[in-house]
Parts: sequence; structure tokens; C-alpha cells
Amino acid sequence: MTGAHGGTGGRAARRRFATLGRSVTLFRGFRREQSDPDHFYGLLADDSVRQVGGYTELAGRTVLDVGGGPGYFAAAFRGAGATYLGLDPDVGDFSAAGESVSGMVRGSGTALPVRSSAVDVCFSSNVLEHVSEPTRMLDEMARVTRPGGVLFVSFTPWLSPWGGHETSPWHWLGGERARQRYQRRMGRPPKNRFRETLFPVSISDTLRWVRANRDVEVLDALPRYHPWWGQWIIRVPGAREIAAWNFLLVLRRAGGPADEAGGQSAQAAPVAGRGATFDGEQAAAAGKEGLTGGRVAM
Repeated sequence: MTGAHGGTGGRAARRRFATLGRSVTLFRGFRREQSDPDHFYGLLADDSVRQVGGYTELAGRTVLDVGGGPGYFAAAFRGAGATYLGLDPDVGDFSAAGESVSGMVRGSGTALPVRSSAVDVCFSSNVLEHVSEPTRMLDEMARVTRPGGVLFVSFTPWLSPWGGHETSPWHWLGGERARQRYQRRMGRPPKNRFRETLFPVSISDTLRWVRANRDVEVLDALPRYHPWWGQWIIRVPGAREIAAWNFLLVLRRAGGPADEAGGQSAQAAPVAGRGATFDGEQAAAAGKEGLTGGRVAM
């Protein structure tokens, strides 16, 4: 969808992208997440880059991936011509997809070691529900995005069918109860532990943050994996928390022209260790967060 950004043409292109066939393909890939993570996350990365490309040009732009994890998204964004910077608390995750640590940095999503207005696109896929202070992470993502740049944030709402992750659907009876049930049945605690590495984030709370924040404006708010004709559910409070499955929020950083070329901001935002994008003071603040691994520390 490169080139299909704002206006009626952009909306039409995004509608053509959000097909039932795409939704079915992603669901089938999701069913193989545990047995074949390379297939699923590679599929998701390619889909995400296409989706982001529906809102802004990527070639020549600097993209910060908050919670970059194993690095599956790095190849996809770089393939689209973007300069990719990945950030995660666990540097060890960066090599899981065969990615070099080059262009990656260890840091906290709630204290990004990146200077203000440094990146053209701030991207985060399925990380917000693993953060104890989600609005603080959103504040940080807005801070590091240049005026006119785009924020792309998706997460799994707590009340969605997959809100409890591997403890689903028992999380509907309570997160702690679902955690205990999983441990009894599996003989080990879940990776996503309620209020340790998994937190109850809602669509309503996220939209409340948007309404209170003058630094961002909404480009789109939709169920990330639904076909276009199912996107109406986001307009229904309550029901959207369950039926959206995964919520996508696309924002523009206020104070700049829409879909402007990256220009100086893209050129002045090199990867960590090669220029001024990563601020020493912010990096020290990130270190104070005690980031010893896992998304919980973000």
C-alpha cells in the first residue's frame, strides 16, 4: 500500500487491504505461533509494514520499534526502505529471528533513550498490554516522534478472547485465577503473568488518553485484524473491548504538515551509537528502570 496515505484515495486503499482473506491468513498463521514462530511473526511483520505504509511513506524514514523483541520487523521495515531502530528490554531477544544486534538498543518503553522529535514513525506491536504504565509509554512515543510523524500502536485489550494470552479464556473469570489454573494444568507458571508481565489495558482508557493529549491527532482507530466491513465495532463502547480482538491506534504527532517527507528529521536520526538520536541522559534514565529482561520492565 505504499503511496496510499491521506485523503479519500488512502482510505480506499486501506479498505482494499483489509480483506476477509487477509484476516483468515493472519488467523491461520496465529494458530502456528507456538509451533512455527518464524512463520507467524514474519507474516505479521510483512502485514504490519504494508499497513503502516497505508498512512505514511516509509522509504527514507526513520522507524523506532518500541518492543522490537526478536527482530522480525527489522527486515520488513528495512525492505521498505526505512531506517529501523529496535528497542527492547532484553537484548538477547534480538537474535531470535537471526537479526544482528546492530541497530537495536536495550531500553525502557516508559523512558525511551531517544531524543525528542527524532523519528518519523514510532511503531509498537502488541507491547502495550505488557507495560505496567501504558499511558506513560504512549507519552514517550509521542515525545520522540517528530511533528507530522506517525504513531502506530496496537495491543490486545484485556477483555478480548486473547486478553489473557496463554491463560485465555479463563482470564474472563479473573487474571489471578486464570494464572493459577494454568500453573496447575501445565506444571509451570505462564510466560504472561497477570500484573507482572501482563496488564489489563482497555480500548476506552487508551482513547481517553488520546482525547486528553493535545500533542496527537487520530488518523485511525480500528480492530487491527478485522476485514473493513467489521471495523464498525470500534464505535460501540463495551462490545469493542471483546469483539475487536486487537486494537490499532494510528496517530499523527501534532505541529507539522500531514505526510511530509522525512527531510532533516530522518537524516538526523541515525542508529544508536552513530549520532545524536539516542540521548545519554535518557539512556541513563532507562538504566534506572532496572531492565534485566522481559517486557514487564518496560
